[in-house]
Amino acid sequence: MDDDDIALPADTLAILNEFLAERTQREQDEEQRMINQTGKDAHFEEDWQLSQFWYSDGTKRAIGDAVAKIVKELGGSDFRIALLSCPSLYATIKDVHANVNIFEYDQRFAAYGTDFVHYDFNEVDSTSDYLRDHHKCYDLIIADPPFLSEECMSKMSRIIINLQRSKDSKIVFCSGEVVEPWLTASLPVHKCNFRPEHDRNLGNEFVSYANFNFDQYIENK
Repeated sequence: MDDDDIALPADTLAILNEFLAERTQREQDEEQRMINQTGKDAHFEEDWQLSQFWYSDGTKRAIGDAVAKIVKELGGSDFRIALLSCPSLYATIKDVHANVNIFEYDQRFAAYGTDFVHYDFNEVDSTSDYLRDHHKCYDLIIADPPFLSEECMSKMSRIIINLQRSKDSKIVFCSGEVVEPWLTASLPVHKCNFRPEHDRNLGNEFVSYANFNFDQYIENK
């Protein structure tokens, strides 16, 4: 049988064409957002190849409410927040406090304008000056590294230490339960009761860590 003789059923072909059209539209929309830099309201699809998994609405609200309490208790106009590899939190945190930077490898998030900082955690080995302009700048750092490996925990921890304004800067670290021994060997954090959830169910048990009593700021933990 020739290839020309092979045809999908009409209903299957219609579904396929609809899927392809939607994907093309999403890609065009994301490209346009980058051109126009539309800020915190820009929406992006997860890129699984970059280990991106977005938080559930409930988790975003819980973390946002906790950050609002922390800012009210400790912050002022110069209070600065860094989000490392957790772009799905950006809009929520931006609504809470204006002074926030999103550190991301994915260049799509340049749509967030001057709040966006491109980074690659592997580059911390290249020079001690990596991200120098952001050293000792942040009072609260929330991180969700893309990989559950000892190497990733070590490199992310070194970046976080550099970004802390002081030893009193607060750290919230969301990752798999499996990373606990590597993470606690690199940062003075402990496992919290709060467990972040995602829009999609992940195979790994996901938990949070902090260098302070994060649970006291979380409602319905």
